[in-house]
Amino acid sequence: MTTVQLEYVVAVDTYRSFVVAAEKCFVTQPTLSMQIQKLEDELGIKIFDRSKLPVVPTEIGIAVIAQGRIILKESGRIKEIIAGHKKEVQGTLRVGIIPTLAPYLLPRILTGFMKKYPKVKLEIWEHPTEQIVQLLKQEQLDCGLLATPLQNPNLEEQPLFYESFVVYAAKTNSLFEKKYIKPEDIDVRDVWLLNEGHCMRNQVLNICKDKFTMGEYKNLEYNTGSVETLKRMVDLNAGYTILPELSLQDLSARQMNMVRYFKAPEPVREISLVTHRFFIKQALIEAFKKEILAHVPDKMKVQKNRKVVDIMIEK
Repeated sequence: MTTVQLEYVVAVDTYRSFVVAAEKCFVTQPTLSMQIQKLEDELGIKIFDRSKLPVVPTEIGIAVIAQGRIILKESGRIKEIIAGHKKEVQGTLRVGIIPTLAPYLLPRILTGFMKKYPKVKLEIWEHPTEQIVQLLKQEQLDCGLLATPLQNPNLEEQPLFYESFVVYAAKTNSLFEKKYIKPEDIDVRDVWLLNEGHCMRNQVLNICKDKFTMGEYKNLEYNTGSVETLKRMVDLNAGYTILPELSLQDLSARQMNMVRYFKAPEPVREISLVTHRFFIKQALIEAFKKEILAHVPDKMKVQKNRKVVDIMIEK
C-alpha cells in the first residue's frame, strides 16, 4: 500500500469517476485504475462498485477510504513540521467564502496577505454555504469563511467576528422615519431578499420569522445572489433590504442616510473560519486568520449585547 494509491482512491471517491479522478491527479486513467486494482488485490477486497454510474464505494470501501483520508492528512503534516521548523509559510491555500461576505472582506486583506507571504498561492471561490460545506467535506477546500453555527460534526468552527445587520430603506418606506428598528417592524412584504440557497436570506427571515411568510405578497419574483443588487433595487425603486455591516464601508453620504440600525440587542451573524475536522495546513490557515482579524473593526470582535441570528442551510 502506498500513499499514491490512497490518493487515487480518495480522488475517485471525491469525483465518483475514474476519468475525472485521473485528470485531477495528472495521470492517465489506465494508470490510476491499475494502481487501485493493485491495492484491492493486496487487501483482498473491492473498494469500488464499478457496475454503477457514477461509481460508488462498497461498504468496506467506505471504511477504507475514510481511513485513507486520515492517513493522507497525517502524511501531509510532515511538510508542515518542516515548514514550521524553517519558519516558512508557504504552499497553496484553497478558500471558500460566501458571496455576501467576499466583496466586503477580501479587498481589505488580500494585498497585504500576498505581500507578507509571497510563497503562498491563494485559490478563492465564492459559493453558497451548502456548496462550501460539501467541498470542505470532500477536502477540495482547506477552509471556508461562513456564517455559523453550522452544527456539522465533521467541521470545526473558529469564530472570528460578529457582523451586525442593518436596514437600508427607501425614503418612501415607513422604516426611513424611524431612528431604530425593532424586529417586529420588519414586514417581508416590502423587503428585497437574496434568492434561496444563501444563508443570509434565512437569517433575514429569521429576524422576522414570527410575523410573515414569503410568497403571496409580491407579483414580482426577483432572484439575485448579490447584496449590491438589493441596494440598487432600493435606490431605484422602493421598499427596503437588510445589509451586513461590512457592506456599508463604500456607501455615499446619501446612502448612509438610508441606513437604520436595530435596537439592542441587535441581530448579528457570527463569521467563522471553518475547516474539516482533520484539517492540515495549520500554519497557512493561522496566517490567513491573523490577517483577517487585523483588518476587522475591533467592535466586531467582541459579542456584546447582540443576538446571533440562526441560519438554516438550504438542502
